Amino acid sequence: MFTDNDLMAYRAALRGNLVQPSDATYDDARKVFNAMISKRPKLIAQCADVADVIASVTFAREHQLLLAVRGGGHNGGGLGICDDGLVIDLSAMRGIRVDPAAHTVRAEGGCLWRDVDHASHAFGLAAPSGIISTTGVGGLTLGGGIGHLTRRYGLSIDNLLSADVVLADGRLVTASERSNSDLFWALRGGGGNFGVVTSFEFRLHAVSTIIGGPTLWPMERAAEIMQWYRSFMPDAPEELNGFFAFMTVPPVAPFPEPLHLQKMCAVVWCWTGDPAMADAAFAPVRATAPALHGVQEMPFPMLQGAFDGLYPPGLQWYWRADFVGELSDEAIALHVQHAARLPTMHSTMHLYPIDGAAHRVGRNETAFSYRDARWAAVFVGVDPDPANVERISTWARDYQSALNPYSAGGAYVNFMMDEGQDRVKASFRDNYSRLSSIKRDLDPGNLFRVNQNIRPA
Repeated sequence: MFTDNDLMAYRAALRGNLVQPSDATYDDARKVFNAMISKRPKLIAQCADVADVIASVTFAREHQLLLAVRGGGHNGGGLGICDDGLVIDLSAMRGIRVDPAAHTVRAEGGCLWRDVDHASHAFGLAAPSGIISTTGVGGLTLGGGIGHLTRRYGLSIDNLLSADVVLADGRLVTASERSNSDLFWALRGGGGNFGVVTSFEFRLHAVSTIIGGPTLWPMERAAEIMQWYRSFMPDAPEELNGFFAFMTVPPVAPFPEPLHLQKMCAVVWCWTGDPAMADAAFAPVRATAPALHGVQEMPFPMLQGAFDGLYPPGLQWYWRADFVGELSDEAIALHVQHAARLPTMHSTMHLYPIDGAAHRVGRNETAFSYRDARWAAVFVGVDPDPANVERISTWARDYQSALNPYSAGGAYVNFMMDEGQDRVKASFRDNYSRLSSIKRDLDPGNLFRVNQNIRPA
C-alpha cells in the first residue's frame, strides 16, 4: 500500500485532481453510466494530460493497487471503476484535431463520440463508431466498434491508424502498422488489456448528410419481419445499414401518439449513398407496409445522438450478448417469445449487422475474431428504478440463454458483463493465444485486469 508521504508526492506530480472518499466531489466522480454499478475506489485520478497518466500507472504498479481506466464510463459491466483501487479517469482529456486534407482525426482518450462527430462534421467527414453519441471513444474502439457505418466502412478498429499508449511499465509508445505492430494488432479488439490509450488517430470518410431513422412494425408481425430482415440485409447495398430492434415506443415526439408504449419491432436505418438512390434502396422496406416509416434526411450527428435522450446516464442496465451467424426460424420463434415480454420501456434487443466492409478483414488480421458472424446481438434490460433490477436482469439472462444455442459462440466484448474466463476466451477464439503472449510481453503482472481480461501467457 502507500503512506501519506507517497500520496503527497503523487498528488504533487499531477496537474489534474486526485479525488479521495473524504472529498465532496467523490460520489459524483465515482459514478458511471450504468447506475447498477456502485464501486468505491480509494483514489480517482482525474488526469489532465499524458504525464498524469504515466504518474498514475506508475503509482498503481509500485503500490500494487487495483487499477481501472475510465474513458466515457459507458461500459455495461462498469469496467471503468473498481473497489479499493485507483481509477485513471481520462474524461478531462478531450482534445481533438481534424486534418481535413488527410481525412484523419486525432482524439484524446477521454473524448466521447459526440466530440468527434462535432469536430469532423464541420468538414463533411465522419468516423465509424456506435449508435449513441455519449459513448466513449476509447471503450467502444478497443472492443471493435460496431455502428451505423459498419457495413460501408468497417468497424472503428478498421479505421484506426495509430494509438498512443501508456504501458504497464510507464512507457509511452505509439502503436501502428509500422510501429509496435503486435500491440496495434492487440488494441484492435482486445479491449483495455494492454495499456492506457491516451489518443487515437482515425481515418475519416465523406459522410455528412444521411438518410435514416426508424421503421416500425406491430409485434404480431415480428416473426415475418425478422425473416424478411435476415434475407434483405445481407444483399442490401453496403451504403445501407440497418440494425433490428425490439422496443417499446417511447411516449414522445416524433412517434405518433397511437403508437406510444406499444411493443413493436423496428429497424433503424442509415443510408450513406447517393441521395438520388435512396428511394430505390428503401423501396423493399416500404413494400413491407410498416406502421411507421420514419426515414428522413438529416445530418449524421443527428442520427448518432437520436437515442441520447432516451438513454441518459443514471439508468439501471443489465447486458447479455452473442454473435450470430444465421437467424433460423427456430431462433426467430424464441426471439418473438421473449420480446413479447419486454419488461420495461427502455429494455430492448438489438441485432447489429457486421457484414459488408467488416467481412473484408480476416478473422486473424485484428484481435476482433468474429469477422464471419453476420450480426452482434445484445439483450439489454434497462430501467430507471433500482427496484426493477432483478426483473430486467432475469429477462436479459433468460433471453440470451434461450438464444445462445443458436449463436456463433462468443460475444462482442463491449456488450459483456463479468462472465468469466471461458466466455472471454470464446469471444477471442484462436486469437486468444496471441493476445495472451502479447499481454505477457507488455503487462506480465496483469496490472490492466479490470476488463474482459486476457491473462498473461
